[in-house]
Amino acid sequence: MIPRYTRPEMAKIWEPENRFRIWLEIETLASEAQAELGVIPKEVIPAIREKGNFDIARIDAIEAEVKHDVIAFLTSVAEFVGPEARFIHQGMTSSDVLDTCLSVQLVQAADELLADLDLVLASIKERAFEHKDTVCMGRSHGIHAEPVTFGLKLASFYAEMDRNRTRLQAARENIATGAISGAVGTFANINPYVEEYVCKKMGLKPEPVSTQVIPRDRHAEYFCALAIIASSMERIAIEVRHLQRTEVLEAEEQFTKGQKGSSAMPHKRNPILSENLTGQARYIRAQCIPALENVALWHERDISHSSVERYIAPDVTVALDFSLRRLNGLIKNLVVYPDNMLKNLNQMKGLVFSQKILLDLTQSGVSREDAYRLVQKNAMKVWEEGKDFQTELLNDTEVVGALGQDKIRESFDLSYHLKHVDTIFKRVFGA
Repeated sequence: MIPRYTRPEMAKIWEPENRFRIWLEIETLASEAQAELGVIPKEVIPAIREKGNFDIARIDAIEAEVKHDVIAFLTSVAEFVGPEARFIHQGMTSSDVLDTCLSVQLVQAADELLADLDLVLASIKERAFEHKDTVCMGRSHGIHAEPVTFGLKLASFYAEMDRNRTRLQAARENIATGAISGAVGTFANINPYVEEYVCKKMGLKPEPVSTQVIPRDRHAEYFCALAIIASSMERIAIEVRHLQRTEVLEAEEQFTKGQKGSSAMPHKRNPILSENLTGQARYIRAQCIPALENVALWHERDISHSSVERYIAPDVTVALDFSLRRLNGLIKNLVVYPDNMLKNLNQMKGLVFSQKILLDLTQSGVSREDAYRLVQKNAMKVWEEGKDFQTELLNDTEVVGALGQDKIRESFDLSYHLKHVDTIFKRVFGA
């Protein structure tokens, strides 16, 4: 991921220093377990623990010759440890180190992303309660439908992001597995106790059945969870982009002092944050396919998954981490225009109350077919001739005969549509 979209906290997880540090800890812990079992001498452990280290430049130089990253790493470690290094990596295969390390890194990344989601959820909740009763137009197919509140829109986003948090937490738990089981997962040359010991110390669970690698359905679940989060993020971004359109202008991104919207048009205030989030979501979602394709490996393992994971694991977690922080700022600083919301709601001259009139007519004894015909006939006059919906209904003898003028006027009450807002908020946020 390019520096423009990278936060240092997430980047550190994927830097070589962190990766090799985890490798060294896995190898050291495995050696400790092997010493407890009597496979290697206990007296070599202090040297491995205290002198164990690595040199990244040296690893790169060795790998350039041997074409194997784990061998290069072990060679570098041996140069620090000395003769006792011959007892490191006893009975292990490279994937025991690589896969267990990747699990640790993905857990570390998930923890960062969970913290990001907590920030987003807190911001959405705060703005939702701020605008719980801010009336605005609900739209379906982009067309005015019936009144809602801006707070309800935000409550919907909150509930979805809360589900995403649950998904990510589950993915974190399922990826938090390690495998120290040897060349094909049979523990032929290493005792299962070593795996249990290392995993416990590293905060992982032993993989119940590994091959040479941890099964990639776990990783697919993880990256698909990130993709769903990205899609939910885009849903919010799309809403902001629509609401910021000049013809709508019910909400807009904060435009800071000194900010410029266009190199050509000085008047422009563009929804650049939301558009950026839409682009980020496209990139993050695209990585689901290789993650899913990684599940089907040949027999006990091939390395077709390896190269793609080296890309997508850092890139997707870095991209989503950056995006969630950007989303949080967007929500916290979103400028809302309640007067424009009300103005837009009234733009269609009462058409948004058509369903209430329809229901009133059916309850007064008019068939649904006739009721729909009466309401639509008067609604079309608003669309086509710019008439006022309530006025047309009051001038329609059939409608007045069925409902009476007072009942018609009562049906144009906004509070009718908003009477259950508190109920919905309690469902989403609790009492």
